[in-house]
Amino acid sequence: MKNKQEIENASDELFTIRDMIRYGITLFGNEGLYFGHGADNAMDEATALTLYVLRLPADLPSHFMDARLTAQEKGDILDLFERRSSERIPAAYLTHEAWFAGHQFYVDDRVLVPRSPIAELINAGFSPWLVADEIHSMLDLCTGGGCIAIACALALPAASVDAVDISDDALAVATINVERYGLEDQVQLIKSDLFAELKGKTYDLILTNPPYVDAEEMSLLPNEFRHEPELGLASGLDGLDAIRVILKEAAAHLTDDGVLIAEVGASEFALEEAFPDVPFFWFEFEHGGSGVFMLSRDQLLQYFS
Repeated sequence: MKNKQEIENASDELFTIRDMIRYGITLFGNEGLYFGHGADNAMDEATALTLYVLRLPADLPSHFMDARLTAQEKGDILDLFERRSSERIPAAYLTHEAWFAGHQFYVDDRVLVPRSPIAELINAGFSPWLVADEIHSMLDLCTGGGCIAIACALALPAASVDAVDISDDALAVATINVERYGLEDQVQLIKSDLFAELKGKTYDLILTNPPYVDAEEMSLLPNEFRHEPELGLASGLDGLDAIRVILKEAAAHLTDDGVLIAEVGASEFALEEAFPDVPFFWFEFEHGGSGVFMLSRDQLLQYFS
C-alpha cells in the first residue's frame, strides 16, 4: 500500500483535474478498493472526490478537465484519496454526499450509504404495478437516512409519508435530509422497532429495505462495509430475522388494496427456500439490482396470518 508520504509526493507531478482523476483511478485500482456505495468503479469515485474538493458539478464540461489546480487543491484531493485507500472509507462518508433516485442526500457513518434498486421504482412512479394517484399514504420501514421516504414524497407530493427506524442516530440524519428538502409537513419521522409503535396506522404502500445480510456474508464483507452501522446490515443467521417479522405483521398495516414492496438482496434465495409456497413477485430492474419483491395485503393474509 502506498503510504501517505508517497501520495503527497505525487502532487509535484500532477497539474490538472484530468491528471488528478487519472492518478486516483490508478491508486484505487492498485490498492484493490471495493466499490459498492454509490459508485461501482474507480473512475467514478476518483471523479466524485476530485469534483467535491473543487466544488464543481458532476456534469462538468469536458474542457474544464485541463484546468490547472492550486497546491492547496491538490493537497486536499490527495488527502481524500489517501483516506479512501488506506482507511477504506466509502467515498460518500468522506464527502457526506450521496445520490439516490436523482436526489442528493447528506450521509455519514450513522446510516448506510443509499444504493437500493427501489430507486428505479420510485422514479417510474411505481408504474405499471401501482397507480401513483391512488397512493395517499405510505410507510418507509427502516428508513435510515430517509432517502426512500424523501424520494417518495417528492415523487408523490399528495401522499403522506411515515419514515420509521429504531436508531436515534439514523433518525438524526433523516431529520437533516427532511429539513433540507422542506418536507417536515409531508414526512413524519418515527422511532419504532419495525411496526411496534405504529398500532392502528395503515398505508396504501409499505416500502422497506430492512437489514438482510446473513451471518456468513457479514463475516466476509469488504472493509468498506465495516464503516457502516451493523444494525442496518445484519439480520441473523440466514439474513431473514427482520423480514420474517415484516411479513407476519405488514397486513395489519395495509389498506384493503395496499401492497408491500421489500428488498432482501442476496437473501432472496433463502427467503424462497423458507417460504416455497408464497408467490413472491420479483422485480426486474433495467439499471441493475435484484432481490426486491412485492406482495399484496390479501397474499400476506393468506400466507402469513
